[in-house]
Amino acid sequence: MKVLLAGATGSLGTRLTSALLAEGHEVIALGRRHRPTTDGVTPIVADALDRDALLRAVDGVHADAVIHELTALSKAPTRHSGMAETDRLRIEGTTNLLAAADAIGAKRFITQSIIFGYGYRDLGDRLVAEDDPFGVPQGGPVDRHLAAMLSTEQQAFSAPEGIALRYGLLYGGDVATIGPLLAKRWLPISKGGLLGWVHHDDAAAATVAALDLGRAGEAYNIVDDLPVSWADMYTGQAIALGAPEPRRVPRWLMRLAAPYVASFAVDASMRVSNEKARAELDWTPRYRTYRAGLVALSAARA
Repeated sequence: MKVLLAGATGSLGTRLTSALLAEGHEVIALGRRHRPTTDGVTPIVADALDRDALLRAVDGVHADAVIHELTALSKAPTRHSGMAETDRLRIEGTTNLLAAADAIGAKRFITQSIIFGYGYRDLGDRLVAEDDPFGVPQGGPVDRHLAAMLSTEQQAFSAPEGIALRYGLLYGGDVATIGPLLAKRWLPISKGGLLGWVHHDDAAAATVAALDLGRAGEAYNIVDDLPVSWADMYTGQAIALGAPEPRRVPRWLMRLAAPYVASFAVDASMRVSNEKARAELDWTPRYRTYRAGLVALSAARA
């Protein structure tokens, strides 16, 4: 299958490119900056927020599928304003990528979504599944993010074969970014609830599986088997990477200094089910829990 991958140079996109190639797919890598041509990968330079430029860039291109992995998260945002460009990519970028999909003849359209669409709040001990309410406003600054997540999914479902992947928080493939922060104790932690996580490699594998097995008009939760708090995850990563224990700060200080991070790391708690993805995508996370993923991080460091 020939796949237009938007966001191919991100921490997930790079692993997804490798996973697609390993399964025999061809990749057309869409990005805002030029990248060298490699075997099986054809680069296209365009800004997904510039509709006319994007359509010019894909003129004459043919592909079977489009995968939307665009974000603007070169560094972790601490304030809600830091998500503004990513929200635009989920709304305007999705619109433009759908136009590009139509132009290149791609019927299958897979968009990145995220489990926080279920709410930046405590959802209790029950398992959250794909038929739970998604993108419902809560009141406050998180509403702009919820609206963007809902928009990208609803737009994707308008494609002939639209699919949304609701990833958990990604870890494992961003050590180059996270490692220095942990080493300098610049990534604080606070007491918070349980969250769904998934290793970058497992997220990439699930995305490749969705190309062939995902059902049109469906969303899938892509998380591992064991939820864990932000504090425990990054304490564990610090140990795995040989860094000092992260600074613990009171929740009020986290909300003041990093209100966007606090909206999920402190205020949210959810146990998210991956049963649908397991059953329909024939996918099982290689790193079934964060503990297995951290063992791999530690081994890679040794």
